[in-house]
Amino acid sequence: MSLFELLLVSVGLAMDAFAVSICGSMALAPENRLKGALRFGLWFGAFQGLMPFLGYLGAVSFQGYIVDYDHWIAFALLVYLGWNMIGEATEACSIKKSYTNKEMFILAVATSIDALAVGVSLAFLQTNICMAVALIGVVTFAISTFGGITGFKLGSAVGKRANICGGAVLICIGIKILLEHTGIL
Repeated sequence: MSLFELLLVSVGLAMDAFAVSICGSMALAPENRLKGALRFGLWFGAFQGLMPFLGYLGAVSFQGYIVDYDHWIAFALLVYLGWNMIGEATEACSIKKSYTNKEMFILAVATSIDALAVGVSLAFLQTNICMAVALIGVVTFAISTFGGITGFKLGSAVGKRANICGGAVLICIGIKILLEHTGIL
């Protein structure tokens, strides 16, 4: 996977965290928004970086058994995740309260489950996992923090569109992987 494609995956993965950051910051008092935005960025960035690593480690252990089908697995996972992100767009701004560490943990895990599956795909594509994890984490931190800072201004419509765009990016990358590995591209 090229650096550009990895950057696109990173941005795609960050979109659900971005949407939650936007919505979450709308519920915060104005004096808490910067601190809240940084918390969103740190929690979401850390988990979006950790989950692909865990998925990668799990996949590497059985990669030899399914190497002939890895492109189909990567395709299916990315299309499934993208489709789910698009389908969940209507729920993107349902969060309306302040956040404890427990709630931040739950939100971070919930927004990074797709990154776990992407980690499996990265293993099949023999991607440099250290570079991928760093890029995914940093991009998610930046995008989530930006979403948290500007969320009260952007409103819920942007959060919904962000999930749709992120889902579409993941689907397109899944299709590209399939077409490349089957010799069509």
